[in-house]
Amino acid sequence: MLNTHKIKVATSGKYTPSTIVTNSDLEKIVETTDDWITSRTGIKERRKADTETATDMAYYAALDAIEKANYDRSKIDLVIVATITSERQTPSVANLVMGRLGLKEGIMSFDVNAACTGFVYALEIASALISSNHYQSALVIGSERLSNVIDYTDRNTCILFGDGAGAVVIESDPNAKASFYNASKADLADVLTVEKTIRMDGKRVYQFATDVVEKSIRHILEVNQLTIDDIDAILPHQANERIILSVSKSMGIPMSKFELNISTYGNTSAASIPILISEYQANNKNKRVLLVGFGGGFTWGSAIVEV
Repeated sequence: MLNTHKIKVATSGKYTPSTIVTNSDLEKIVETTDDWITSRTGIKERRKADTETATDMAYYAALDAIEKANYDRSKIDLVIVATITSERQTPSVANLVMGRLGLKEGIMSFDVNAACTGFVYALEIASALISSNHYQSALVIGSERLSNVIDYTDRNTCILFGDGAGAVVIESDPNAKASFYNASKADLADVLTVEKTIRMDGKRVYQFATDVVEKSIRHILEVNQLTIDDIDAILPHQANERIILSVSKSMGIPMSKFELNISTYGNTSAASIPILISEYQANNKNKRVLLVGFGGGFTWGSAIVEV
């Protein structure tokens, strides 16, 4: 089934904490090396929040998107935040960000939990609601303080994750087209789970990810009757550079087609794709991009949007 909507990304922003945790820093905490981490993940460093919460970072990213384009915030009547690391169960991060931005009272705001695919899920929800003609403009954010759920004695996971937030504002555009494919299956074996800390069977997650990323890219292109040549760039969830390299080789897509920032930020879960959008949009306008995410649940999905 093809889910299409007449929306575009009007502006985007990001926030990443100032504290940098390098691979060399992690060498002092667990038995690992810079060469080992880099060769197996592509990660050189990641950001760590000192005092910022997931709500703080979501707010800063939203503010960056709004101020960068001098966007009229009175138009925003929908706020959705994708996160698994909210500092409280309620109110939602979206609700608190709405208040801190001074958005008008009475608008809809809520959080989405779909792990690393959360932003793609949230973007489809927002696009569908705007297409209902009941909403004018949506602020969609991915924000994660994963350092709160990292076990720094577990070298298999502590090397992977970082903190940050990204945000986009979308609005209807009769000349634009966005399409979505989102899916899930139950992870009954707890291959990737977060209770107090992140626990992951790395080998099985890698096998899952390489399979669903390729399937998600193929599916979204096929249902839109497009080829990879019709796409300006692929913006994938930044989990592990080796996953992207594997998909690139398997599909015959040059790595130059994929946007990467994993070496700088690591895996920021739901924040990774919107951070990437913000960095890509800073140097590219009116481009057609393919987003692809995967994560705990299991969840996965893809989208083709104009930025």
